[in-house]
Amino acid sequence: MTTKPLDAAVLPQQKEVATAPSTRVTIRGTAKTSRRFTVPRSVRRAAGPVGLVLLWFLTSATGVLPESVLASPVDVLRQAVDLTKNGELPHAIAASGRRAAIGFLIGATVALVLSLLAGLFRLGEDVIDSSMGMFRAIPWVGLIPLFIVWFGIEETPKIALVALGVTYPLYFNIYGGIRSTDAQLVEAARMMGLGRFGLIKYVILPSALPGALVGLRYALSTAWLALVFAEQVNADAGLGYLMSNAQQYFRTDVIVLCLVVYALLGLACDFAVRILSRRLLTWRANFEGEA
Repeated sequence: MTTKPLDAAVLPQQKEVATAPSTRVTIRGTAKTSRRFTVPRSVRRAAGPVGLVLLWFLTSATGVLPESVLASPVDVLRQAVDLTKNGELPHAIAASGRRAAIGFLIGATVALVLSLLAGLFRLGEDVIDSSMGMFRAIPWVGLIPLFIVWFGIEETPKIALVALGVTYPLYFNIYGGIRSTDAQLVEAARMMGLGRFGLIKYVILPSALPGALVGLRYALSTAWLALVFAEQVNADAGLGYLMSNAQQYFRTDVIVLCLVVYALLGLACDFAVRILSRRLLTWRANFEGEA
């Protein structure tokens, strides 16, 4: 019995991709011959936030959402202009950014060292991983009173809280990325004569890079989240300081403005990591979703 070869026209249309190491390879859905109008992705991604702001404006303008409950976006925008002109908002952003940067660097350094020790060595895993799993179950926000007892009420407890919030997502994602390295790939590298250092440099760390970048996104968002709580503790500058003062006078417009600034700073960090991921993971074939 002979098998008739499939006609090429019956097969799904596929796109050839280059196999050069510097070329980004993507796996896409089945190509369609008919062209149709599609909304640009940038417009689709902005549709959600713009729609929420529009709904917020309409409910405020019609009185459905009272001003005593939540200020209108017009009032928030007016406060943003006023606080920018008098210098309060830029000064607050600079103070919060400095705390977030220092805390992130400390937490990232600790997470990197611990994840490498636990991921590369069995002894490190036995000593470190169980302890990290235990400490992760403790709500880091609940440690604020203890940090105040240890470090006082100045800058140190604020930076320590940010560092603690950053450590866990980075550690577990880097550790998981190292341990998810293909064992057959490791064995093949050893058969080719790679030593321990070469194996770590050319096989294990590149395999762990996607997980590390995911952890980086979580860590940056957690840093700003931790800063929201940290700056409520005797802050004399920063976005949390503005929010505390606004709370005393029931200024919902200033409170919402500070929350929006927190969100925009976190969004900017996330966007930077996404660009970094595209640059560093050009060698990795990935699925980008159906059109």
